[in-house]
Amino acid sequence: MILAGDIGGTRTRLVLGDAGGPLGDERIFSNLDFEGPEDVIRRFLDEAGNPHVLAAAFGAAGPVLEGRIQMTNLDWVLDAAALSEALGGARVRLLNDLEAAAYGVIELPDAALRTIAMGTADPRGNVGVIAAGTGLGETLVGWHEDTPVALASEGGHADFAPRDELDLALWEWLSRSTGHVSWEAVVCGPGIVRVYEFLRETGREEEPPELRRSLATAKEPSMVITSAGIAAEHLICVRALEIFARSYGAEAGNLALKGLTFGGIYVAGGIAARLLEGRWCDLFMGAFVAKGRKTDLLRRIPVRVVTGEAALSGATAVARRMLPRS
Repeated sequence: MILAGDIGGTRTRLVLGDAGGPLGDERIFSNLDFEGPEDVIRRFLDEAGNPHVLAAAFGAAGPVLEGRIQMTNLDWVLDAAALSEALGGARVRLLNDLEAAAYGVIELPDAALRTIAMGTADPRGNVGVIAAGTGLGETLVGWHEDTPVALASEGGHADFAPRDELDLALWEWLSRSTGHVSWEAVVCGPGIVRVYEFLRETGREEEPPELRRSLATAKEPSMVITSAGIAAEHLICVRALEIFARSYGAEAGNLALKGLTFGGIYVAGGIAARLLEGRWCDLFMGAFVAKGRKTDLLRRIPVRVVTGEAALSGATAVARRMLPRS
């Protein structure tokens, strides 16, 4: 059997499979209920009858250094050697979460993708993957003959670049509390909340009392803001999503330029799957192509929203390649 996992800042997804057959049922766990990744994996395997695992691959939100991941937005450490020992000597590979997602988008069927810009796709062109969730992940994929090769990245922590006076005011407001202002400070779930607070605390928009009460008791305030913004229920939420969508598109365009991603840009994560339609998609794409002399080049690049589970699919593909050859 193989074991594959997608370990994010908020949730962990795990699935079992074999060398080439269908996967078992995916299980989703809240990380708040566990002290570390070993506890989640142990619970999952206990409930599955403790199968014998020969190979395992885990995508997690953080850089892989010497076989370990110190997660960026969660106080967890993944250690490949320790996980291998816990799995009875199974081969274990750790992947940055976007590295896993990059392998996954290569495997996904068209039904798991939504095209928002057709472009002119090159089947063997470089591919970029960007995903806003608890944090902001980015990666690029090149090719060695017919084999995809994903390059791990922490590009979401690069400097946020203001594009107009409103962005500059946001940058100044964020810098007073965080010092360094990254793209992740704006383009992620907690970033939506920061943008909302910026609009409220600088007096640019008013916060309705009923919205304040909802946010005070919400487990995930970004979901409340996103839902209200999409439904156009409160102007402050609409404005927050406008800034978020433009910023998301701008950084996706930056990734496309850096990687010359003529194979396409894939926008993953639950926020994109929910948000990037209609006017929000227009704001995203307007910022994506707004690159001065390179605007026409950006218009050639296909952009697709990932509606399927890319990271888990990628970790599964990597785990299967690790199985001992018979």
